This record gives sequence, structure tokens and C-alpha cells, in this order.
Amino acid sequence: MTVRFGFGFDAHRLVDGRPFIMGGIRIPFERGPLGHSDGDALVHAVADAILGAGALGDLGTLFPSSDPRWKDADSLALLQECVARVRQSGYRVVNVDATIVVEAPRLGPHVEAMASTLAGAIGIASGAVSVKAKSSDGMGYTGDGSGVAAYAVACIDSA
Repeated sequence: MTVRFGFGFDAHRLVDGRPFIMGGIRIPFERGPLGHSDGDALVHAVADAILGAGALGDLGTLFPSSDPRWKDADSLALLQECVARVRQSGYRVVNVDATIVVEAPRLGPHVEAMASTLAGAIGIASGAVSVKAKSSDGMGYTGDGSGVAAYAVACIDSA
């Protein structure tokens, strides 16, 4: 059995007039992540971690913002395509660990739903996905309210 790990990162500016979608969950807030797709930084980081583990490129290369097909795309659908590519290469996703960094909105009450949604999109048990929410205590773009960042690690093994 071959075990591989990948790391993913994504960040988006928060702007008025966009829904706040994180981990596939729409969270009430006056601003949302600006992006070519739905701007779901958590899903993007997870997808990049999974692609990285499989040495299959990155989200921006596979679904470039220069391509109008991906305008306002559902990031969960993009994640499912990334998982399918990993499976086609002979691997399966074992687990994912992810952290979101944003000052507001408070995401603690939503992390369980995010983990469940991610697990469903990936096709693994909810217990195999960990989502954590952190603030950066007022420091940097995640602390001053202008942005959100997400980090993820994924483990895959040969199917």
C-alpha cells in the first residue's frame, strides 16, 4: 500500500454583496468571499490538498478563472471532480484535516456541518474529515476582516 499526503491553501477577499459559503455551507453574513467560482476557500484548500497528494496539479490549473465555464461554479462539484481524478489514478482519499482562519463570522457552530458536507462530496465517512475554525486575533487580512484563509492536509492511499 502506498500512502501519500498533500497540502492545500486558499484565501479570498471578503466583499459586500456575495454570499458567505464555506465548506459548502451558506452562512449568514453581510460579506462573502470574492472569487471566480463561489469563493469557498475551505473547499478549494481541500481540493488542492487532494490533488497535491496525487501529484495531479492544482485547482487553478484544472479550473482556471480565465475559463467562463467556472464562473460562479459550485466548489463542491469541483472537489468531486478532483476526487474522481485521484480515484482514476488508483488512489482513494483516506482523511482530510482543515483549518479556516477568519475573524468574522464565527464559524464554530458550523464546523460539524462543513465536515459532513465535505465528507459527502469526497465520499468518505464524516469522522474522516476534521474542520477547525480559528481567528487570528486581529492580525493580518484574516484578522482585520478583509479576508478568509483555509489550510488543508489530505491523506490518500492506493485503492
